[in-house]
Amino acid sequence: MRRIPNALNLSCLAVAMLLSGCDLAPVYHPPSMILPSDYRGSGPFVRANPQDQVPRGPWWQMFDDPELDRLERQLDAANPDLQAAEETYTQARDVVGEAQSGLYPQIGVQAFTSENKESVHTLFHGSGGPYQEQSNGYGGAATWEPDFWDEIRNSVKRAKANAQGTSAEVASARLSLEMDLANDYMAAHGLDTEHAAYVQAIALYDKAVTITKMRFAGKISSGLDVARAENQLSSAQAMDTEVQAQRAVLEHAIAVLAGENPTTFRLPVRVDAQIALPEIPVGVPSDLLQRRPDIAEAERTMAAANAAIGVSRAAFYPNIRLNAMAGFEDTGLALASLPNTLWALGASAMLPLFEGGLRKAELQQSWSQFSQAGDNYRSTVLAAFKQVEDDLVLTSKLGTEAEQQQAALQSALKVQNISMSLYTDGLDNYLNVTVAQIAALTAQIAEVQVQTRRLQTAVALTGALGGGWSTAQLPTPGQTVPFNPLSMRTAPTDVHEPQ
Repeated sequence: MRRIPNALNLSCLAVAMLLSGCDLAPVYHPPSMILPSDYRGSGPFVRANPQDQVPRGPWWQMFDDPELDRLERQLDAANPDLQAAEETYTQARDVVGEAQSGLYPQIGVQAFTSENKESVHTLFHGSGGPYQEQSNGYGGAATWEPDFWDEIRNSVKRAKANAQGTSAEVASARLSLEMDLANDYMAAHGLDTEHAAYVQAIALYDKAVTITKMRFAGKISSGLDVARAENQLSSAQAMDTEVQAQRAVLEHAIAVLAGENPTTFRLPVRVDAQIALPEIPVGVPSDLLQRRPDIAEAERTMAAANAAIGVSRAAFYPNIRLNAMAGFEDTGLALASLPNTLWALGASAMLPLFEGGLRKAELQQSWSQFSQAGDNYRSTVLAAFKQVEDDLVLTSKLGTEAEQQQAALQSALKVQNISMSLYTDGLDNYLNVTVAQIAALTAQIAEVQVQTRRLQTAVALTGALGGGWSTAQLPTPGQTVPFNPLSMRTAPTDVHEPQ
């Protein structure tokens, strides 16, 4: 025969069920999107195997450039913008601690003393007691809000998801700064090569001025040839000055990114810098969702918005608070005497009945914010795929363009040499020499710029694929808690994103 549970057992069961809480947030499922099996773009990249997804070092080491490696490491260690971004993660973790504190009783102690005197004409004072006496006491108090509706727990979930999203945001900021430095580095050394091309052209144009002046002095040619040659020389010198100015500005930008003072920083000049053009492991489109920190941030924002719905729903249920107070009070110093004890226990419950639609509006707002976060997530994913496809196409087309530009440069140099020889021999006019010189210099500068763009596109493609980052680097929900509130140890004062 089955034994019927007694009233005490039923009461304990009811209390346990209440204390276990009731999660009012919707069940959260990470967003899913239909993704293609492969990228449409093509180029000099390799299909990544699963083991290629594991970072084997900082992404910029693919370029095999020691100076770039030094500057990027210095950026990670000393860039003030990155350090400021890391502090946002520290603050987000502290918000988790603030939200989690609501799960624990709030306990405090107090002590008081006072000397009190009544007026001799106090109303109804007929007992003949003293008009002046002390009041001394001490005690403690505790309040606790049982989280029956998981309002506090969902607030903690929201704070943890936001902290994870902030960690991904920091990773995005780091990657963006690293890419900016690499882009500026490639551009600066590209300008070094352009400067070398202008120096070579200026020497050629200066020689041409000498030849035209000699021919003019011998009355073999007119002063028009001299003017054209001098114009070519001055124009090339002006363009070279502009290149040097751009290079100086980029040097200053690199200094700031690396956390150095632009006044004392110097980037060594490198002509025809042989920076390796890497083969980039691209992988399959589905990998991109785990490799982009901005996508991870958008997904964590959705998770936080989902938990916020539970917080808004809990506002429709009673808010219960338990209070306790105990201590001693005496007119003298007998503050440990049992008759002088005092205590109070209480509970309160409050359920708003009418607030003019406030709670309903807050709930509708939380649902709208969740939908907005979903829309932002899809937009972030689409933008990420666009960036990858753009960089794949550019990688492929710029390789072809570099070959074509090299061929154009060789032809232009040949025309320039032939034109100058014909003019020197008196078989052609200087106008054709001028046109040939312009074409040759333009082709040479274009060839340098294409090579620079190829390197910058490789940087962009690496960044578009996440720069070696993965969602495995996100802190777990437990790791977002800044400290254990039950621990007596002092909380760390310098908590940053795990590396």
